[in-house]
Amino acid sequence: MEKARWETDGIQDSISGAARARSWKKKSRFIAEVFLVHSEEEAMQYLEQVRKKYWDARHHCWAYVIGEERVTERCSDDGEPSGTAGKPILEVIRGAGLHNIFVVVTRYFGGTLLGTGGLVRAYTESAREGISHSQIITKIYGFKLNLTTDYTGLGKIQYLLGQRGLTILDSVYTEKVDLTVLIPKEEESKLIAEITEATNGQTGIARTGECWFANVDGEMVVFE
Repeated sequence: MEKARWETDGIQDSISGAARARSWKKKSRFIAEVFLVHSEEEAMQYLEQVRKKYWDARHHCWAYVIGEERVTERCSDDGEPSGTAGKPILEVIRGAGLHNIFVVVTRYFGGTLLGTGGLVRAYTESAREGISHSQIITKIYGFKLNLTTDYTGLGKIQYLLGQRGLTILDSVYTEKVDLTVLIPKEEESKLIAEITEATNGQTGIARTGECWFANVDGEMVVFE
């Protein structure tokens, strides 16, 4: 079995927020709502919101993929013929390689039966359309490093970080300089070696945490 991308290189695709898309299939109206979630409870809260918003709709079919490492997946046909709604939505999420995402497709029945194949196509296309309206972000697994240096070493460290495009989360300037830096897991050991060599071992280096992080609209966002 092929491993998920996060298992091999510490990279995971997700979405940055909610999105919505509408479509029509033979007079039936489909509304896809997409949410960023981190727990089943959160997903069910969004489902309840959707049910209240579209209280007069016949079906609210859904699927989610939650988690970074131990992934949890669930789906529901919500009254549609078995396998025609929830599973197609889930397959779209899997195919897009997304995590921590909840997709609900609401259907207003238009009076014309779509048949099993028609329902699968309709829910598949609706889920794809909803996801296409979402902002996809690439989350990277790594660490927060605390770097303590004197002012002589600061320029060398800034140069090394700039070469790698690494983000400085925080800087504290006193008699020495304390930097908090985000570093992808696979780059940590090489960066530490480079900083140690460049500053003649005069930089204090400590890992202070692990996290997922991503560039969202030009800003680095940390997912604790």
